[in-house]
Amino acid sequence: QVQLVESGGGLVQPGGSLRLSCAASGLIFSIYDMGWYRQAPGKQREMVATITIGGTPEYADFAQGRFTISRDNAKNTVSLQMNSLKPEDTAVYSCNARITRIVVGKTSYWGLGTQGTVSS
Repeated sequence: QVQLVESGGGLVQPGGSLRLSCAASGLIFSIYDMGWYRQAPGKQREMVATITIGGTPEYADFAQGRFTISRDNAKNTVSLQMNSLKPEDTAVYSCNARITRIVVGKTSYWGLGTQGTVSS
């Protein structure tokens, strides 16, 4: 049974930082591309950052220069360091694991998410 469990959300003032972590179990972590997505109230879910099995990151425009995604294959974790946070970064942040296999096709797993709130 695959589980992705996020942690690290909370309330922070504008300009502050949060570090989110996602612990994965039930899968061979090192062969999955990992990502962080977010969904704000009344908005669609959007990609924040992804990282490939080789460690190559990709960021949404709003995250570039402020957020850093990293993975630790030994600990089966993926993290998102968020700096210079703005009120518009307020959202539920969810962890995603995905893989594309020749026979099975695409498989994607999601965590339940962690709330990040930026407010003074």
